[in-house]
Amino acid sequence: MSFVKRHGLWSKEQKEAASRLRRIVEEQKLEVIRLSFPDQHGILRGKTLVASEALASLESGCSITTTMLAKDTSHRTVFPVFTSGGGFGMKEMEGAADVLMVADPTTFRVLPWAPGTGWLMCDLHFADGRPVPFATRNLYRSVLDGLGKRGYDFVAGLEVEFHIFKLEDSKMSPEHAGQPGTPPDVSLLSHGYQYLTEQRYDQMEPVLEIIRRDVLALGLPLRSVEVEFGPSQCEFTFAPKAGLEPADNMVLFRSAVKQIARRHGYHATFMCRPKLPNVFASGWHLHQSLVSRAGGENAFMAKDGGEALSPFGRAYLAGLLQHARASTVFTTPTINGYKRYRSYSLAPDRAIWGRDNRGVMIRVLGGAGDAATRLENRIGEPAANPYLYMASQILSGLDGVDRKLDPGPSADTPYETKAELLPKTLREAVFALKDDPFFRDALGAEFVDYYVHIKNAEIERFQAEVSDWEQREYFEMF
Repeated sequence: MSFVKRHGLWSKEQKEAASRLRRIVEEQKLEVIRLSFPDQHGILRGKTLVASEALASLESGCSITTTMLAKDTSHRTVFPVFTSGGGFGMKEMEGAADVLMVADPTTFRVLPWAPGTGWLMCDLHFADGRPVPFATRNLYRSVLDGLGKRGYDFVAGLEVEFHIFKLEDSKMSPEHAGQPGTPPDVSLLSHGYQYLTEQRYDQMEPVLEIIRRDVLALGLPLRSVEVEFGPSQCEFTFAPKAGLEPADNMVLFRSAVKQIARRHGYHATFMCRPKLPNVFASGWHLHQSLVSRAGGENAFMAKDGGEALSPFGRAYLAGLLQHARASTVFTTPTINGYKRYRSYSLAPDRAIWGRDNRGVMIRVLGGAGDAATRLENRIGEPAANPYLYMASQILSGLDGVDRKLDPGPSADTPYETKAELLPKTLREAVFALKDDPFFRDALGAEFVDYYVHIKNAEIERFQAEVSDWEQREYFEMF
């Protein structure tokens, strides 16, 4: 009996998708299939197998080392994996042992930019069939399962800002290698600050059209392609989807954009604020609502003409605000992302909400009888792990519902309203997470301690570096 059958890992839908997958591989004569899983940073890792081996591994799983879960953003292993418990306190994680990548056949794609190549998203399981607790797709699925037991589905639409530059020097000399390596030299595709002008769009259209075509060929629900405020900056928006799909779409979109751009001589980055003159910070705005499984109604939609949200929606909104500081480490997980939270900008700096106001953290869109009523959280950075971003939203919102919290009045002057300020640094965000017992209970102390350990490893490396600012400030002065 196969690993998948023995542990009952596939639904009826996944079994049917596996049959279609095998047929497509044969009909299109695919040569290789990439098996990928999203790591703790929302970065795809995995292995490429020749097609026959990939099909053979569908139900038996493909082994991969547990050290993939032990790495920070420099790809350094930051847990003592060769000690007892491997630094995780788990026998299964010792000694860089293997776990199994088990394909989710419903995610299968043929990659339009890589000839003869299929792609599959995988979940991580121990040899006894248990899901690996540090794998964030598994964690998000468990949050969705809890939401489903309450009778709701999570629906999310994505607005993703990022930069595309012309690649001038990829820095591929041996001395440029490292952890991390030297970033490439780039030039602009457009000057900035001509927001949504057709002239700027046309300047970037050649590469945007390449990406648009392949993103649609992947089956991603693209809605619009726009030029953003800053130089070489753009935004792609995606139609709302339910459950795992929007998170999977975000991971695949980022990976696809970077791969497609590189193949055509460009460099795409989802880094929040690149260190380049005049470049503007990028955000990831997450539109969210809950929909009733029984009748398909939007649970946030108000019935009273004077209200923006239903009582349920108001309580969910209050939960997002209540846990905003602690959840920031999931919505903005990089040191760089905190450079975006600036007063009197298009980014939030405090935990407040408003009706159709772009200076607040949560922008409420819709109204009485509007089935598209939703909350737009403007807090996130485009580098966020979508599984953690979305899980943190659901858990926070439901806590507001359970406790019948009140979000207070709409903030019409967002940078003057008295409210809790968002963390100014990743270190402050980590402290906020540790100080909020809610997430330790909701996500489990094991996962929170694991994630905090990785973030602290990044912070400590950052603090050990001497910055340009310090050199200017002190080298001559003292």
